[in-house]
Amino acid sequence: MKDVSQKPDSLRKARATATLHAPASCIDLLRSGETEKGDPLKTARVAGILAAKRTDELIPLCHPLPIHRADISYELAQTHVRVIAEVQTIGPTGVEMEALVAASMAALTLYDMLKPYAEPEDLHIEDCRLERKIGGKSHFRRQLASPRSAAVVVLSDTVASGAKSDTAGASVRASLENAGFAPVDYAILPDAADKLHDHLRELIDRGVDLVVTVGGTGLGPRDVTIDVVRPLIDVDIPGIMETARAFGQQRMPYAMLSRGIAGYARETLILTFPGSRAGAEESLAAVLPGIVHLVETGRSGGTHPGGYGEAH
Repeated sequence: MKDVSQKPDSLRKARATATLHAPASCIDLLRSGETEKGDPLKTARVAGILAAKRTDELIPLCHPLPIHRADISYELAQTHVRVIAEVQTIGPTGVEMEALVAASMAALTLYDMLKPYAEPEDLHIEDCRLERKIGGKSHFRRQLASPRSAAVVVLSDTVASGAKSDTAGASVRASLENAGFAPVDYAILPDAADKLHDHLRELIDRGVDLVVTVGGTGLGPRDVTIDVVRPLIDVDIPGIMETARAFGQQRMPYAMLSRGIAGYARETLILTFPGSRAGAEESLAAVLPGIVHLVETGRSGGTHPGGYGEAH
């Protein structure tokens, strides 16, 4: 199975359809609900909902998901019925397969209940398709539409002295480049307040769009990042690092100890990530969709697709 542990939860919706073709007399039976096995539409609705909930048992590599909503509806024509399946969850991966399985199973149930009333060649299912999906990377992009500048600043006495190599900052830099940030500056500094302050001032003066510090967010006497960054921030954005900590806390019980903050220093967005590779990677995974959105819309805001108040 694909590893989705580094993907943040989001609202996911999917709509799939399938069409059962049948003689007009069979469609009339659907309308009346009178067959020897009972009401086909009601029975098929239950079958489709159950299929959505058990998709991971039917499709080998599907992830089990909490199904928050599943429903089946119909559009009846003279010689066919269109089955519509809608499925919803909040999770790290989508419910496209759940919707497709639900539509297929509901159509098959209708087929089974109508087959005593028609010749085999008069019944057939076709055009099972995904019509719409919402959520995840298809709705909340993790890549910029056009390049923006960024900088990664690693704070570590041991890395700066050459005692060990940097992996956390390098990973963040690579992920930012994959997200479309360019150029991405990269610097390694000791845990020294004056050196960090001067370097950040230079980046802010240059108007770099995004600065990510890596390290120095803990509680040790040499963890100075937050003390340096806080006075530089004009507009605090607490939700960014709250989101990162909440994401990390589900994977590591010490994530709550990070003092990370985020906000704007003039036109530069600054994020402060923990120094461990896992902590830095998890922080970026959690906030990247919001960062892409924020960097593209800027401090001035304005109209944009996918806003929080927009109907999904």
